[in-house]
Amino acid sequence: MGKDQLSRKLAVILHADVVGSTVLVHQDEALAHQRIQTVFTNFSETIESYGGLAREIRGDALVAEFNRASDAVIAASVFQDLNEASNASIEDDIKPQLRIGISLGEVIIADKTITGTGVVLAQRLEQLADSGGIVVQGSVSETVPSRMPFKFESLGEQLFKGFDQPIRAFSVSLEAGKVLPSPESDDAAQTDEHVDIQAPVKLSQDLYEALMGRGIELPDRPSIAILPFKNMSGDTDQEHFADGMTEDLITSLSRLPDLIVIASTSTFAYKGQAVDIRQVGRELGVRHVLEGGIRKGGDQVRITAQLIDAQSGDHVWAERYDRKLEGFFDVQDEITHKIALEMNVQLIRGKWISAGTKSIKAWESFMQAYPLLESFVREDVLAARPLLEQAISLDSNYSDAWAMLGIMHWQESVWNWSADPEQSMQAAIDASQKSLAADSQSPAAYELLATISMSLGELEKAIAMGQKAYELAPGGSETMATLADLLIEAGRIKEGLLLIKKAIRYSPFPPGWYLMALGVGFHLSKKNEEAILALDLAIERQPGSHLPLLWLTSALVELQRLDDARLIVDKVLEIEPGFSAASWAERFYSASHAHLKDNLLAAGFPE
Repeated sequence: MGKDQLSRKLAVILHADVVGSTVLVHQDEALAHQRIQTVFTNFSETIESYGGLAREIRGDALVAEFNRASDAVIAASVFQDLNEASNASIEDDIKPQLRIGISLGEVIIADKTITGTGVVLAQRLEQLADSGGIVVQGSVSETVPSRMPFKFESLGEQLFKGFDQPIRAFSVSLEAGKVLPSPESDDAAQTDEHVDIQAPVKLSQDLYEALMGRGIELPDRPSIAILPFKNMSGDTDQEHFADGMTEDLITSLSRLPDLIVIASTSTFAYKGQAVDIRQVGRELGVRHVLEGGIRKGGDQVRITAQLIDAQSGDHVWAERYDRKLEGFFDVQDEITHKIALEMNVQLIRGKWISAGTKSIKAWESFMQAYPLLESFVREDVLAARPLLEQAISLDSNYSDAWAMLGIMHWQESVWNWSADPEQSMQAAIDASQKSLAADSQSPAAYELLATISMSLGELEKAIAMGQKAYELAPGGSETMATLADLLIEAGRIKEGLLLIKKAIRYSPFPPGWYLMALGVGFHLSKKNEEAILALDLAIERQPGSHLPLLWLTSALVELQRLDDARLIVDKVLEIEPGFSAASWAERFYSASHAHLKDNLLAAGFPE
């Protein structure tokens, strides 16, 4: 590459320097230089063994680049341990020790030189580290998988020269009694553990800026987060009752066109925690927060709710409702109306039937099934089926239950989980019609129709159905994300990326499929570094799903990282033993999947 040619990319940057190098040189210049060079040589070997690239050695400093934050943190920790042991065997005082900083940011590569804000930030962070220590940026700590044996201790928000906004910094240490992963075991461990499908992935301010170009900002129009209602009955079997109350309020409020409503996938990150409402407001970027509780006993139910100003922490409104169980859904409507009134938001149609059913038992079955379908994991999805069928048997006009059952059948068909995929697709079509017959204004029914239409190659119909769902629930992140996914699939990538970013703004702790849609959009835009970052987060969110792994493979192939891509093949085949590139391509209309097929074959997937 010529010196006048620049390459920009998003990368994890490691910057290390020798502590007190001047003092060491003054003791014995030749010996000090020799030992410093030995330290950097050894560190470079460690970096390369964990998939990194030692870009430069600048006097008493080293700069390295990684694709994954976890690899950078492991390599730094392994080396610090090795260097401590090496220094212990030296009898004199010339014992080079490193301090290390790790950042995530954009860099510029020209020839073998790497520059940019990512490098500068890593250097600034390194200066906070103790001798032999490691300090990382907040976004780095966020992207290191929870299974890794590290403890991140907050150093607070730091103001660095050359940076307008404060940067969150964390020191890194190994958890007591834990062992650092070897290069081989790190890759093998990627999908070994199963995580709770409710576990959130939080996008920090740093990751927002890296993936979407800006951080979470407070909107200039009404905005609200509904925290998970507390189960005050003492009966853990009633948790889904409290969770369902939260979900229904979010669903109802998301139909209000003038209101920003944070998705449940984000607000449930605070479930069971004692929270500072003002902190919640800052993290989610909202002006108001609703919290409450529910106690169900016999045929009685007590519901409490309070609306809080997230900037001041002051209560705006509070109410307690003691009702017969049969009046439960009426209370939901009352709370929805009261919130709209207090926040000066215009209601449309003047009335909500939040749950879509008047059967408490049907509603409870649906609420137990809902999170299972969100996992995109075969066992979870199939476990949702009897729950949805039970809900429909109790209320045959339950529109949302029909729509969710249709989604289950659609997943059976396109992921080849059914013995008869065509029959499963027809069952999905039938369910969509029954959902619409029960409620002609159901966003969920139109989302299902859009998804089915795309799979059948009915491109224009798919976009139209997705837009209809979005019009019916303009404040719902799921309708935004569904339409965004459809636009990306249809080749309208720029529009799709803008909308998926908006969906993630409404869900700052996004579910895995949002992150996958973001990653796919980046990948199809040839922004593969950003794609890998988003897809890695999607995999962390849904380790049992093969879908983000496939797109990650494609992105790696296009970056000529064939060895990394080939490592994923066995993981996918372990999840989906009968998978083949051809069977995948046959299930989809979009040209993007034909492109994906070629990359999968290059990685070594069976045709």
